[in-house]
Amino acid sequence: MSGAFLEHVNVTVSDPEATAKRLNDWFGWEIRWKGDSLGGGTTYHIGNDTSYIAAYTPPKKTEALQGESYGIRGGLNHIAVVVDDLDATEELINAGGYQTKNHADYEPGRRFYFDDDDGIEFEVVSYSD
Repeated sequence: MSGAFLEHVNVTVSDPEATAKRLNDWFGWEIRWKGDSLGGGTTYHIGNDTSYIAAYTPPKKTEALQGESYGIRGGLNHIAVVVDDLDATEELINAGGYQTKNHADYEPGRRFYFDDDDGIEFEVVSYSD
């Protein structure tokens, strides 16, 4: 077995500062770094000591992806986050006005999904509930 692990995922968002705030509210993640990106854009790295989401915005306005990405080669289908307390996390997300969906209990855990302001689908899963 290798020592490889996933360090980060880089996604294009409309407002990286707002994305950072939501990720902090939902998951307690902190801004690890923020600054200028290639080509004049801005990036925020939001996460913990071992992994993060790079929320990038280019210097020009972007268009939202229409429809789902599962049929697009190279599409981002969802970002999965493991939490200790699934119910408490869902309450935080619902309190922010987001609608959760596709709840499932399965071996070895429970999960649900929701879409953020930029249409990025998150899967939230708990193996301890």
